[in-house]
Amino acid sequence: MSNLLYLVHRLPYPPNKGDKVRSFHLLRHLAAKHRVFLGTFIDDPQDEAYVDKLPDYCAGTHIVRLSPRVAKLRSLSGLLYGEALTLPYYRNAGLQDWVDQTIKNEKIDAAVVFSSAMAQYLTKHSSLRTLVDFCDVDSAKWTQYAPDHRWPLSWIYRREGERLLAFEKQAAAAANHGFFVTEAETELFLKAAPEFRQKVSAMGNGVDSDFFSPEHALVSPFAADEVPLVFTGAMDYWPNIDAVKWFVSKIFPRLLAEQPSLRFYIVGRSPAPAVQELAGDRVVVTGTVPDVRPYLRHAAVVVAPLRIARGIQNKVLEAMAMAVPVVVARGCGEAVDAVPEQDFLLAESVEDHVQQINALLASPERRASIGEAARRQVVRRYSWDAHLATIDRHLGPVAGN
Repeated sequence: MSNLLYLVHRLPYPPNKGDKVRSFHLLRHLAAKHRVFLGTFIDDPQDEAYVDKLPDYCAGTHIVRLSPRVAKLRSLSGLLYGEALTLPYYRNAGLQDWVDQTIKNEKIDAAVVFSSAMAQYLTKHSSLRTLVDFCDVDSAKWTQYAPDHRWPLSWIYRREGERLLAFEKQAAAAANHGFFVTEAETELFLKAAPEFRQKVSAMGNGVDSDFFSPEHALVSPFAADEVPLVFTGAMDYWPNIDAVKWFVSKIFPRLLAEQPSLRFYIVGRSPAPAVQELAGDRVVVTGTVPDVRPYLRHAAVVVAPLRIARGIQNKVLEAMAMAVPVVVARGCGEAVDAVPEQDFLLAESVEDHVQQINALLASPERRASIGEAARRQVVRRYSWDAHLATIDRHLGPVAGN
């Protein structure tokens, strides 16, 4: 059994949003074979209730309470020093001291970094075997945000994309290996940094198909006389905000014209003001819910009209595991190892989404068929342990196998 340092930008528990689902399952996987020392941040006061869960997985922890408002102000120092704003946002002297002392005192064999920003804590430890789970090419996301915002935000987002890409390259150069969530995301990074072709690869997401299962007795949260469409996700995340705003303004009115009994549920924590403004008679913004599964299980259709996000979306896999038909934007759906029109439906334009959703609503038999096929595919292809075994091979002699 080896000693591993695990650095994560957000408390990896509970697994209730995209990045935390992946970071938690990675923690669980590593803890099964190693002594894990976790350094992380809490940026949501609600997560305080779960700190006492960490000893189940960790030999030691250091948790920094992060105020997003203060961190945003601190991040502006990046403008003075020519670095990505993301780096000072997640920079903390106390965490750096803990990392340094833990590496020294606990005889750390290797470090696993989740999210590129956390790689800054290992700059002084170049001899330590290090693996970086980039997940997505975050720099590309910032660049994508720019056209949808006015100056000065457009300039800041473009700058952040450029500076963060430079740091991602630096982190990849210093690491023994890096991972992205899909082959497409890996190739996107390699297009900007082809020199790292031998140092990065894909490590896919999974889904807990026992937890996300239609076999559980889950009471419907919906009224009997409504037909619910559901979107799930963290609702302070810009790609999700953009997705529901676009859906409500462009797609949903056309669906309602055909089926007035429809109601659109936006299910997820921390809804931004722009999301809250969407609430009305036919649009429900739930905020945090104790369990997302009833909303998935009893949805007529789950939608994922993401125009910005890429890669495998946990929200899509979870809905598929619940045997619910999903209409997903092409950019995300193409990353799913499943068969379009059999296991889920792809859409790109407004017209695509309207046609695909209306076709499903018109045929309960097709909804059931696609949902059942989706469930089978997830069980067959998306075991977390099977995907995360990839990291074991790169831990090398510290793997402890």
